[in-house]
Amino acid sequence: MNPDSIRAASRVPHGGETDPDVLDFSANTNPRTPKGVEELYAAALEESRRYPDDGYPSFRAAAAEFVGCSPERVVPTPGGLAAIRLAMEIALEPGDEVLVPYPSFGEYAREVRLQGARPRFVRYDDLLELRTAALESAAVAVVCTPNNPTGDAADPDALAAFADRCGDAGTTLLVDEAFLGFTELPSAAGFERENVIVARSLTKLFGLPGLRAGFAVATGDRRDTLETARRTWSLGTPAARVGAHCLRDGEFVAETRDHVERERERIREALERRFDVHPSDAPFLLCDVGDQNVDELLESAREGGVAIRDATTFRGLDAHIRVAIKDRERNDRLLGALGVGESADRRGRK
Repeated sequence: MNPDSIRAASRVPHGGETDPDVLDFSANTNPRTPKGVEELYAAALEESRRYPDDGYPSFRAAAAEFVGCSPERVVPTPGGLAAIRLAMEIALEPGDEVLVPYPSFGEYAREVRLQGARPRFVRYDDLLELRTAALESAAVAVVCTPNNPTGDAADPDALAAFADRCGDAGTTLLVDEAFLGFTELPSAAGFERENVIVARSLTKLFGLPGLRAGFAVATGDRRDTLETARRTWSLGTPAARVGAHCLRDGEFVAETRDHVERERERIREALERRFDVHPSDAPFLLCDVGDQNVDELLESAREGGVAIRDATTFRGLDAHIRVAIKDRERNDRLLGALGVGESADRRGRK
């Protein structure tokens, strides 16, 4: 990282509620975790009396099977954001230009600036349309799929074609797939292009944000550089053991995808009574609240025991909130707090 850039940097706002008495719809994490996690974690604590095996063979094998690549292409990291930083560290030099989507995850621009590089913001839904000539000045291009906070996933064929154009331009393509596990879309890990780095997180899909487990996937020299640069013992033993277990639980993943799809549609229909709701492939919905006051909506929801995400902190959004998809009981609490639940319907019919 660039010392001068670090001194000028600031933190990025995120969702996440610390009050246990408030239902947290500001963070897009699964309210469920796979069976057996508690027992496995407890056993891993005893193993933590020794340093982890820095090769992480079981974790690499599970991650590789999950995204459809060979284990040697997997680089373990303490969370998806750590994979993003690692990719930036090996790909950027001070003064480089990076194509950063907006509105999208605010950490991309922060990580770019920490390396002393410059973000060039491009509408996320225009990014994949850029031709080779427009890519040649960029050292890195970032794609988030499904995009956060809008929720729409990139078309795999369009993404593959974009990866080719990035390769022709000498541009590294960093694909953040933090929410792709909620869909049945294929991972960009299947491209096996030397200019492509994929970042994955276990936080969201498996409901374990505090575990800090993730990985990067790359090929050839890019993979070798990531592996050399990653921190030694980059995963603690509990994260490695629990992470491998979760990645192998195909039944849990299938049930989660089915549940999120059904509940997302139900919540979308209810929210559209009051807001303009963006189509989503992710476990969250972005709502344009129009001329309603965002701060008042946030406060009103909190009075109802629910925390929702102020999406005006995302570049380009000035009248938006984002809500996560949880289980049916919690989702009903959300709808009630926003005045679009069944109780609101009954009041309207009186």
